[in-house]
Amino acid sequence: MKIPELKGCGTALVTPFLEDGEVDYEAYGELVARQVAEGVDFLVPLGTTAETPTLDPMERVALLDITHDCASGLPLLVGCGSNSVPGTLANMHLLEGTAADAWLVVVPFYNKPTQEGMYQYFKAIAAESTKPVVMYNVPGRTGVNMLPETAVRIAREVPGIVGIKEASGKLEQARQIVAEAPSDFMVLSGDDDLTLEMMKVGARGVISVASNVLPGKVSDMTHAAIDGRWEDAGALDEALKPLYKACFVESNPIPVKAALSLMGLCSDLMRLPLVPASASTREFMSQVLSALGAL
Repeated sequence: MKIPELKGCGTALVTPFLEDGEVDYEAYGELVARQVAEGVDFLVPLGTTAETPTLDPMERVALLDITHDCASGLPLLVGCGSNSVPGTLANMHLLEGTAADAWLVVVPFYNKPTQEGMYQYFKAIAAESTKPVVMYNVPGRTGVNMLPETAVRIAREVPGIVGIKEASGKLEQARQIVAEAPSDFMVLSGDDDLTLEMMKVGARGVISVASNVLPGKVSDMTHAAIDGRWEDAGALDEALKPLYKACFVESNPIPVKAALSLMGLCSDLMRLPLVPASASTREFMSQVLSALGAL
């Protein structure tokens, strides 16, 4: 099993839509090409930011094919999680092929599993997967937090689970996982505003929402951290903090789509139950982008 190098900046890609509600595949390809051109390190299609629960199977396959075609060889960490073992394996089977380098599998949502349930779930998924699996801990979406002890147990005991996107909002969780998991276990930030602090304690990078908007700047920040240029990384991070905040004033990806719309890169249309950004969010994002020189 080949394990891709996932470090630096990976972008959790949005899915643009047309006025008739269909996927805007042309705009999507242009967004992916822009990410590559501005120096991101890997791409994350079909995650939370992609509004994946609203996409039908054929749309998911088409988006992954376009990502692969436009990625210029960058690793693809592909979202395929559900809230059941058969559902997640079915998503893997749907998207199987050469395009995905690794799977991003979220902690099961709605079910509210125990820590033992999480362990058994990821053990079952890994046993059937032909590609490496990165876990995704995001209690704000799933309703339950994977404790660091559980993440470390899985990292030590379950072959094929190679990393975690840690989006609990708790720096101490990332610190403990880095300290106690095997040295080759990848910890990636799932919170833009904590990325630099997480990298200081050993995380390898970020799966970013903000990099949809400014991929070059987020990439530069993570690369400075990887190189140990902490002063440069800190300056870049400080400049990006208003963008981090703006990207989460409403449910992701509502604000980031507003930003891309303001920049003329795609529409701000969403699929229900999400709706476009409020006027106040759009104005706030406009102010942030103007201050960053992006408008």
